[in-house]
Amino acid sequence: MRLKDAQVTVVGLGLMGGSLAAALRAEGACREVRGVARRPETIAEALARGFVDGGTLDLAEGVRGADVVVLATPVRTIVELIPHLGPLLPPGCLLMDVGSTKAAIVAAMERLPAHVQPLGGHPMCGKEVSGIGAAEAGLYQGATFVLTPLPRTSPEALALAWELVEALGARPLVMDAHRHDRLVAAVSHLPYLLSLALVAAAEDVAEEDGMVWDLAASGFRDTSRLAASDVTMMLDILLTNREEVAGMLGRLRRELDELARLLEAEDERGLRRMMKAARERRRGLFL
Repeated sequence: MRLKDAQVTVVGLGLMGGSLAAALRAEGACREVRGVARRPETIAEALARGFVDGGTLDLAEGVRGADVVVLATPVRTIVELIPHLGPLLPPGCLLMDVGSTKAAIVAAMERLPAHVQPLGGHPMCGKEVSGIGAAEAGLYQGATFVLTPLPRTSPEALALAWELVEALGARPLVMDAHRHDRLVAAVSHLPYLLSLALVAAAEDVAEEDGMVWDLAASGFRDTSRLAASDVTMMLDILLTNREEVAGMLGRLRRELDELARLLEAEDERGLRRMMKAARERRRGLFL
């Protein structure tokens, strides 16, 4: 099947699901985009903004006749939904997701009925704000979109998902689910925890001297931005990837301990070496 002939149902019309539906519809990439949400206000906004052709609060109704179903809810909700969806999906339906961790989701997908084609997915994009009000058709543009196929995923299902990702303006990247979780722990989940710890440390200082907030400028704003992320979403991410995140926290502790040692020793050469290496890597990635 080609994407242009497919009915795509997006379950969860928040930032990620709403943006995905909006992009597909803006591009005319598929035959029909349907949405499933928990609140009628969300469906009404999705329809008003032209993100979906139709919407419903009923999961069974929403996935009826779907060729592709994309789960765009928090990770633990995705894991809970998967076993309920199996009997509801038509034969050959591609079931994929946009969850930020993959091992737990792929494990749940392994138990789906044989008539369903499962495929994990994670777009490396987003905002610190949530909800359909923050959704936009261009959110996925230029982003890496990881696909984590199962051994049972057919080449045809993977090709359909690849076509969908490209229709969003994203770059598909196929990867093992466990490898994905280890790598995003370093470059996605750890930055959130760093941001969280930074705000907590500043809060400690503020208890001694509230003037600290008057001095907080662009450096604090930029490095603390992720602390404003949706708490439920981040809890799901951390708790479904806790072993990998804990391992990355151990690596971070070692780096912080080394920085503390260099400062205490007034080791200018060692500090300069670490600072220069980090500066060059950062500039090489994003400049």
